[in-house]
Amino acid sequence: MLVDGKGADFIFHGRMLPLVIESVENFSIKNIHIDFDKPQISQVEIIDNDTTNGVITFQTAPWVKYEIRDSVFYNQGLGWENNPSSCIAFDKKTRHILYNTSDVRVSARHVVAVRPGVIKAFNWKNKKLVSGTILAMRSWQRPAPGIFLDHGKNVSFENIKVHYAEGMGLLAQVSENIKLDRFSVMLRGDKDPRYFTTQADATHFSGCKGKITSVNGTYEGMMDDAINIHGTYLKIVERKNNTTVVAQYMHPQSYGFEWGLPGDQVQFVASTTMELTGKPNRIKSIKSLDQPTFFGAKIFELTFENILDEKMMKENSLGIENLSWTPGVYFANNIIRNNRARGSLFSTPKKTVVENNLFDHTSGSAILLCGDCNGWYETGACRSVIIRNNKFVNALTNMFQFTNAIISIYPEIPDLKNQNKFFHSGIVIENNTFETFDMPLVYAKSVDGLIFKNNKIKTNKAFPAFHFNKYPFLFERVINYKMKNNSYDYDFSEAQHVKINNKP
Repeated sequence: MLVDGKGADFIFHGRMLPLVIESVENFSIKNIHIDFDKPQISQVEIIDNDTTNGVITFQTAPWVKYEIRDSVFYNQGLGWENNPSSCIAFDKKTRHILYNTSDVRVSARHVVAVRPGVIKAFNWKNKKLVSGTILAMRSWQRPAPGIFLDHGKNVSFENIKVHYAEGMGLLAQVSENIKLDRFSVMLRGDKDPRYFTTQADATHFSGCKGKITSVNGTYEGMMDDAINIHGTYLKIVERKNNTTVVAQYMHPQSYGFEWGLPGDQVQFVASTTMELTGKPNRIKSIKSLDQPTFFGAKIFELTFENILDEKMMKENSLGIENLSWTPGVYFANNIIRNNRARGSLFSTPKKTVVENNLFDHTSGSAILLCGDCNGWYETGACRSVIIRNNKFVNALTNMFQFTNAIISIYPEIPDLKNQNKFFHSGIVIENNTFETFDMPLVYAKSVDGLIFKNNKIKTNKAFPAFHFNKYPFLFERVINYKMKNNSYDYDFSEAQHVKINNKP
C-alpha cells in the first residue's frame, strides 16, 4: 500500500498525535509535511539581562500565545497550557546551541508584563544569556510524536518532513524492516523564524527487528538525539519456579507495549556489572499480570523452555533482553546539527553501520553506544559497529548525560570494578574527520575490540576548551584496541594522549 501526500502540508492545532500507522505490512508513505500552529515550546528573545539584580527581560515570538496569572508565565494553545521550567539557548546568528549552557533553568514563576509580548522575569541570574540570545523554553513533557508506528513490517518513509511535534518526530515500536529515505526533522529553511523542532528524539526505535535504514535525512533543532535504537530490559522481580519468573518494565516512560512472543530468544544480564549470566533461553509463554492484554501492561509472567540456572535467581538484580527483537542498522548520508544532547544513539547486537554523515554542532556527543539496566533500561551490547567516512564538526559544546567524548561508548555499569566480562565489542572507527576545539575524541568503557584507524583530527579555536575529559582517548576496562594511520595537527603520542583505567 502506498500513501502519497504529493507535498501536502498538514498544520495541526492543539495537542494531538498527527499520524498513527498500526498493524501494516508492505506499507509506504511519502511526500508530506507535519507541523503545528502553536508549539508547546515557547520561543523568546533576550532583550535585556540585568545580572546585578537577577532580572531578565525577554520578548515572545509573534506566534506565542501566553497568559500571566499570579505572576506565573503560561504558554497556551488550543486545549493546553504549560509553565516552562527549562530551556535551550540558541545563538541568534549561527543557530548553534549556545556554548557551555546545556539545559538552562527558566524563571517563569515571578514575571510581569512590561508591554504586550515583553516580559520581565525576576530571580533569574545567568550571565551567559546575553541580549539577542534565542531561548526555546520548554517543559519535559513529550506526550505525542509526530508519527507513531506500531506492529509494522516492511514500512518505508520517503520525503517526509516533521517541523514540530510534542515528542519524537517518529516513534516506532515492535516493527520489522523500516526504511527512512529523506525523512527529516527540520526547520522550514534558513529563513524559518523558529529555532527548534521536536520536543524529544527526531526518530526513536524501540523493540524492532529486521533492518532499520535511515538515509539522506536532515535532523536539526530537536531536543534530543537524531536517532535512538534500542530494546528494553525487563527486570526480574520474582522467581515462581525453575522455569517461570515475574518481570516488569522499570522506567515510567517506557512500558505498555508488547515485549515478547513465544519462541523469542532471550538472554539475562546482571544489572550491577552488566555481564551476561546463565544461558540464553526461549520464551514458552508470556502473559501480562496487571492488564488484560499487553496494552498498558508493566508486569509479565514469563515461562521459559529450559530450566533457569540457579545462580541467576537473585531477584531484583537481573534484566532480561529479547534478542529476537533487535535490528541491524544502516545510518548514512544524513545531516545532524544544532540539536540538544547527542547526535545518535545505537544499542543493538546486530551489525550497525554509520557512514558518510555530517555531525555539525550536535552540542553533546555525536555518537553514543550505550546499554543500561539500571536507569533507562535500554538494551543492549553492541557487537559489530562500523563508524566510517563521517565528518564531526565541533561537538561537545555542552554537557549532557553520557557525553564523555565526541564518540562516547558508555554503558551504565554501577559496579565496574567487579566486572569480569566485557559489554561492547567489535567497534571500528575509520576514515572519519574530526574538527574539534576540545580534546575528547573517543571515550570507551567495557570494550573488547576497538579499532581507530585512518582518521583525521583537526583542531580549531571556535570555542574555549572546557570539557572535564582532558584526553583524546579515555578508556576504562578496554582491551584489544588498535590505533594506526591517524593524522593529527598536533604532536600525538599514545603515552601522553591515551588514558587507560583497567584497574579501578
